[in-house]
Amino acid sequence: MQQWQAPPSEPPAWVLAVRSADPGPVRTAVLWSALATGLLSALLLGDGLGVGLLVAALPAAVAAGFAAVAARRRPRPWTLLWAAVGLALLVVPALRDAGWPTFLAVTAALGAGSLALHGGRTWAGVLLGPVGLLASVVPGGRWAWAGLRERGRSSKDRWWPAVRAVLVAAGLLGVFGALFAGADAAFADLLGSLAPDTGAGDVPLRLFLLALGALGALAAARAAAAPLRFDRAAAKPGKPRGRLEWALPLVLLDVLFAAFNAVQLAVLFGGYDKVLASTGLTYAQYARQGFWQLLWATVLTLVVIALAVRWAPRGGRGDRLLVRGTLGLLCLLALVVVASALRRMDLYVEAYGLTRLRVSVMGAELWLGLVLVLVTAAGVWGARWLPRAVVAGAAAGVLAFGLASPDDLVARQNIARHAGEPGRLDLAYLQNLSADAVPALDSLPEPQRSCALEEIARELPDARTPWYAISLAEHTALGILRERPLEGGDPCERAGLDGYDRESY
Repeated sequence: MQQWQAPPSEPPAWVLAVRSADPGPVRTAVLWSALATGLLSALLLGDGLGVGLLVAALPAAVAAGFAAVAARRRPRPWTLLWAAVGLALLVVPALRDAGWPTFLAVTAALGAGSLALHGGRTWAGVLLGPVGLLASVVPGGRWAWAGLRERGRSSKDRWWPAVRAVLVAAGLLGVFGALFAGADAAFADLLGSLAPDTGAGDVPLRLFLLALGALGALAAARAAAAPLRFDRAAAKPGKPRGRLEWALPLVLLDVLFAAFNAVQLAVLFGGYDKVLASTGLTYAQYARQGFWQLLWATVLTLVVIALAVRWAPRGGRGDRLLVRGTLGLLCLLALVVVASALRRMDLYVEAYGLTRLRVSVMGAELWLGLVLVLVTAAGVWGARWLPRAVVAGAAAGVLAFGLASPDDLVARQNIARHAGEPGRLDLAYLQNLSADAVPALDSLPEPQRSCALEEIARELPDARTPWYAISLAEHTALGILRERPLEGGDPCERAGLDGYDRESY
C-alpha cells in the first residue's frame, strides 16, 4: 500500500513575487574585487575604522559595478544617488571619533548601498531594500563557489598563472622589503606605518574580517546582478470606508490641534510666568514634560495620516478634495506642534545645557518635521516620489548629524553657557565626550581644561596605531595635547569636579 505524502507547500505569493532572476555566471573581475575587499578588511579594520572602512568598501562597489554591467543593468539616477550617499556616509568614521554618530552613519551606509543595488519606488521597496543585502549573503557565496568550481573544471591554465604571479610577487616584496628595512631605519618606520601590526593573537580576528569583507562584496555583486524585486510586494490599498466614518474623526482631530496651537501662541506672546503660576510647574518641568508628549504626538500624527490614506474613499472628486483638505490641514497644524516641541527643548537646553540625548531627539524631531513637509507636498503634487524622498531625507540627516560633530556642539554650548564661570561646568559629563570635543575643551582655563581632557586623553590611540585606523578628530586631539600637555597631579580635585546640580533625562 502506497504511503500518502502531503503535497509540497508553495512559498507565499509575495516571496515568489520578489524572487530574483538568475544572476548568470560570476565574472573573474568580481571574484578578484571580492578578494581585494576581504584582504583590505583583514588588513585595515583590525585596529579600528577610520579611513580604512571607506578604502575597504571601494572594491566591493567595484565588484557590484562589474556584476551589474555583466547583467546589463543600467545605472539610474536614484541608483547613483544611493551609492553616492552610501560612500559619503562612510566618510564620517574617518572624520569623527564619537561612536554613536559613527554607528548611525555605518548603518545608514549599508542601507543606502543596499537600496542602490535593489532599487525601490514603493513603500515596500524602500523599507525592505535597505535590509535586502542580508538576503544575498548566502546566495552570493554559493554563486562565487559555483563560479570557482566551473573555472577549476575547465582548465588550470587561466587561474594558476595568476596565483603563481601573486605568490612570487609576495615573496619578492617580503624578502627585499625586509632587507631594505634592515638597511635603513627611516624606511623601516615608513613600512611600519603603512603595514598593520599583526600578531598571532590577531589571526582569528583577521580571518573573520577577511571572510566578512569577501562575503559582503559577493553579496553586493550578487544583488547587483539579480536584485530582489521588493516593489512587487507592495500592499494592496485598503477597502475604502464611508465618508462620515473617516472624516468626522479627522475633522475633530484638526479642531483639537488648532485649539492646542492657539494656546501655544497665547503662551508665546503672553509669557511663561502666568502659565507656570497656574500650573505649579517649574520652568524646566514645563519645557521637559511638554517636549516628549509633543514628540509622540508628531509620530502618531504620521500614523494617523498613513491609516487615513489607506482607508479614505477615493471614488469621486469630492472625496479626494476632502481627503487632501483634512490631511493637509492636519499636516500644517502638526508642523506647528513640531515647532512648539523644538521650542520646549530649546528652553530646557537654556536651563540645563546640551547633552547627547537632547541633540539626538532634536534631530529626530527635525526629521519628523521634514516628513510632514514632504507629505504635505505629496498631497499637492502626487506621492510617487514620497517613499524615496523620506528615506533620502533620513540618510541626509544622518550624514549631516555626523559631519556636524555632536560632541563638539555639546562641549561648545556648555562652555558658552558658563563663560566666565568655568567652575559651574559639569566636568563629569564633559569627560565622557569623545575626541571630537577636544578643540572646544582646549579653550577652558586650567585646571578645568586638564580635568575635562583627562579621561579623553586616556582613550586616544597611541603611536603604534596605524594611520588608517585614526580619525581626523583623534589626529587633531593628539596634536593639541602634544602642544599643550595636561597638568600633573589631580586637576579634577583642584577644579571641584562636583560642578552644579544638573537635571538630565
